Amino acid sequence: MGRYKYLIKNMGLLTLSSFATKLLSFFLVPLYTSVLTTSEYGTYDLFNTTISLLVPLLTIDIQEAVLRFSMDDNVDHNKIWYVGCRYSIISCFIVFAGLVLNRITGLLPVLQQYEIEFFILYALTVFSGVILYFSRGTGRIADLSVAGVISSGVMISCNILFLLVLQIGLYGYFWASILGSAAQCIYLLIRSKIWENFKNHKDDATLRNEMTSYSKPMVANAISWWVNNASDRYVVTWLCGVAINGIYSVSYKIPSIMSILQSIFSQAWTLSATKEFDKEDKDGFFINIYNAYNFLLVIACSLLTFMDKPLAKMLFAKDFYSAWKYAPFLMISTVFSGMAAFLGGILSALKKSSLFAKSSVITAVVNTILNIVLVIFIGPLGAAISTAFAYFLMWLIRLKQVKQCIDLRVSFIRDSIAYLVLVLQALALLVISKDTVFCWQQLVFVLIVLLLYTKEMKLVCTKILAKVK
Repeated sequence: MGRYKYLIKNMGLLTLSSFATKLLSFFLVPLYTSVLTTSEYGTYDLFNTTISLLVPLLTIDIQEAVLRFSMDDNVDHNKIWYVGCRYSIISCFIVFAGLVLNRITGLLPVLQQYEIEFFILYALTVFSGVILYFSRGTGRIADLSVAGVISSGVMISCNILFLLVLQIGLYGYFWASILGSAAQCIYLLIRSKIWENFKNHKDDATLRNEMTSYSKPMVANAISWWVNNASDRYVVTWLCGVAINGIYSVSYKIPSIMSILQSIFSQAWTLSATKEFDKEDKDGFFINIYNAYNFLLVIACSLLTFMDKPLAKMLFAKDFYSAWKYAPFLMISTVFSGMAAFLGGILSALKKSSLFAKSSVITAVVNTILNIVLVIFIGPLGAAISTAFAYFLMWLIRLKQVKQCIDLRVSFIRDSIAYLVLVLQALALLVISKDTVFCWQQLVFVLIVLLLYTKEMKLVCTKILAKVK
């Protein structure tokens, strides 16, 4: 199968999964914002954000090693699966101990209230991560797609039942997420008979050391990504309150449309980058995909910024409507995080996990400082701007790192102009209030973006279509 066909096939299969799990849940935002209070939504977001930090920290991000080592030829998948489960189980014991300690000390009362839900959600997040990454690494993309559809169906049904019919509020939101994740795990376990790998496990100390050597630097990378993606919620909560964080968290729902594209592509690209790695990029495969992906993210960002206010009116309840202010800069951050992830896929193919960590740690430190400073002076908008700048910096650093490893000829000046246009478009959205002027001004920005990429996109699309055919 040609390299373009391989990438597109995986993207198509992963689209089914991501469409089900992310896009459909996106359309449930009106339900969440109408049933849950800003404080309840903010509480759930903080719990979910905390789990996303604890998973890589307590498991030494072993799921990344499970994915990467599963893709190698002539490997014993039984051994890889066992290593992933080993560290996942250990992490669950640590979290359980932490919850017992919190129960004794009463340090976090809100955690006591939802401690059962928190633990189950953590355990499912850990094991579903290992199962999903193992399935991806072993090429079971079709099964992942079906699992995603099942998970989404269960989650949506439970949300309607718990929030609308039974009206149990935040507890219902928690349990809908739990049951959706559980359904996904159960399907993959049954379909792929993964438990047989555990039943016939072989503890290989050499492989375990190789996997942990790869995954340990990824902990720093994961924590840094968490800082860039999630620490803004803590800063906003700390300086502005949990209710304001609920509004700010909702603003991520519009950029999540772009995140769906990013997630689909990144998962497929990691497989392609490893399989098709060519240091010299003789036929231009890497640069063609880079340019096409960059264009899609930029134009998606521009169009969604144009539609920001109408989407906010359609999706958000009245108490959450002000979230539109923060969405444009969060969408810009998605552009840069997507391009940084693309470059990260190349570094993953090279097993250069230390370079991941270096770029991520630097940007995390910068983001933390900027978050605090900007939120103090301009509120939640400062957190969104800080996140966008942090990912811009990550893109710059990783671009330099990758260019030292592979001949990747990017149109840096043209791309930089396009990114500047996105920033100006976001600022104009905040400043211009008159609808007629706003509409025409936003259309101009969209057209500028299209003009910047017209010549190149014709060439790239022609080549890709020719390869696919």
